[in-house]
Amino acid sequence: MEKTIKYLLNQESWTSFQPLFCQGDLQTIAGRYWPNPFTEADHVTEKKLFTTTKDTKVLAYINRTPTERKLGTVLAVHGLAGSAKSPYMRALANAALTQGMDVVRLTVRNCDDTENLTPTLYHSGLTEDLCAVVNRLAPEPLVVIGFSMGGNISLKLAGEWGASPPAHVRGVCGISVPISLAKCAQRLGHWRNKIYETHFLHELKRTVRKKQRLMPALFKELQVSSADSIYDFDDQVTAPAFGFRDADHYYEQSSSINFLNSIRIPTLLVQAKDDPFIPFDVFKMTEVETCPYIQLVVTKHGGHVAFLSRLSPRFWMQELVATFATKALLM
Repeated sequence: MEKTIKYLLNQESWTSFQPLFCQGDLQTIAGRYWPNPFTEADHVTEKKLFTTTKDTKVLAYINRTPTERKLGTVLAVHGLAGSAKSPYMRALANAALTQGMDVVRLTVRNCDDTENLTPTLYHSGLTEDLCAVVNRLAPEPLVVIGFSMGGNISLKLAGEWGASPPAHVRGVCGISVPISLAKCAQRLGHWRNKIYETHFLHELKRTVRKKQRLMPALFKELQVSSADSIYDFDDQVTAPAFGFRDADHYYEQSSSINFLNSIRIPTLLVQAKDDPFIPFDVFKMTEVETCPYIQLVVTKHGGHVAFLSRLSPRFWMQELVATFATKALLM
């Protein structure tokens, strides 16, 4: 069984990748703005609210495959400051729909103007919403796919399930995942990544300020203006909002690397060595290398959730992930 899981994808699936750009920043930026094969106007999209706790709802975009024989469903979770409409989420939807899967694109609480649907903020290890949606989709055969922050949440949830994952969940995949939140926050705080960090900070602060307008009694005490790094924001806002002692405690408790050894379902990790946000050394840790349920796909180039190819298909990573999902659903 371990060998079957370990080699769910053959090595040729990724060694043949020919990147459009051999530079991580170019890949990352181009991946965001490259013309997308999936547009909302061309597909019937159902918007659905899932109640995940007594006082929280999350929004999902649902697309149905046009193929006659459906394999199952892909449940996708976006990255920090993203949404169900993020380019990489839409490109995945295109690949999965074509290969015969329905797609549920989940928006993390507070994202995409859903701040009014919950009295809390969100963080990179908050698994309860994803778990609730997974359970609501039963008994439909399901593969969970997370990008960046969404990947950390997905992997952490798989580890929390341990030896008793839901029977309908056939696999988990994480792309460009910050499995060590502390190391990735440190990398993001480097001067070369200032433009990225500034963008994320702007979006996080915007969310808090909107929460302060919507729910002043709950959020008026939060001070966000002094945070000038992701670490500062997590130390001053995220950690106290969720009962962590400080940013370091939050990172320790929420990093998926601490849950990988408990995973007992087929799991794919896709990571580029030139990812500007994530130091590749974290994937050399024993937690990644020793779990027989994890298959790590490494490319020299690809940036952060980009992996644009100079050959067809252009959105190489999404096609690879959809192939993994297909194989997992057929196991």
